[in-house]
Amino acid sequence: MFPNFENLVIQTSEVKISLVKGGEGYPLLLLHGYPQTHVMWHKIASRLAEDFTVIIPDLRGYGNSDKPSGMANHYNYSKRVMAQDQIEVMSQLGYEEFYLVGHDRGGRVAHRLTLDSPNKVKKLALLDIAPTYQMYSETDQQFATAYYHWFFLIQPFPFPETLINQNSDFFLTHCLHSWSQTESAFVPEAMKEYLRCFREPNTVHGTCEDYRASATIDLEHDRTDIEKKIECPLLVLWGKKGVIEKKYDVIKSWQKRAINVQGNALNCGHFLPEESPEETYQLLQTFLTKRNPT
Repeated sequence: MFPNFENLVIQTSEVKISLVKGGEGYPLLLLHGYPQTHVMWHKIASRLAEDFTVIIPDLRGYGNSDKPSGMANHYNYSKRVMAQDQIEVMSQLGYEEFYLVGHDRGGRVAHRLTLDSPNKVKKLALLDIAPTYQMYSETDQQFATAYYHWFFLIQPFPFPETLINQNSDFFLTHCLHSWSQTESAFVPEAMKEYLRCFREPNTVHGTCEDYRASATIDLEHDRTDIEKKIECPLLVLWGKKGVIEKKYDVIKSWQKRAINVQGNALNCGHFLPEESPEETYQLLQTFLTKRNPT
């Protein structure tokens, strides 16, 4: 699904991170969301690789990357730790500065990475998210209904894991199809890979830990840094047919968290790179190629 990309495994200080890498040019790191893997970028990766060296990993707990057991305080799935994985990956590949794009959970990792290491990220794009702290703080019935999984997956081990593992194919397929608004967005090869990975109990556990961390340790980090802003240019993209559009003034939300914000709504649901790949590519390419650093 990634022609002319190479498969690599990078040993960081804590985990092994699996990734694909291809193209030439300024380094660009793409981070996927839940319940997917790096494969979610397959429709636009080759085109981005015409202008950039594209690095597309599986996050800790997902895909082919390591999936450690969660700690009592979920710290090892905090966005700070997951971001550190990616900093070490990029450093080992020889990149101390890079562009960063994150969708869904990957966007939350990208947000934390940019706050913790502002010297690393020269441009940031976040896809279909509002700030985590805001989303939890403003929870109401509409949000809790649409984002039920935020409250299900954070329940103590082994409750959500046990239920999901009874029929992981159904759970994953339901998530993908109920959050998307574009028929046939997920090609058979991608679905096969998503299902393969999600059938592994360690993946289900790792992804639950990702959410448990977001409702605990990540909120502590967010409260501490509530006044800290993203310093690099920020592009926010979201689905016009999704919950983010209905619930938030996306630009205004991110203007509270960043200095320089621009954004667009795309005519799709949650999974922009698979539902609306052409528009997603064009907006990312325009944003990232404008005034490339020398």
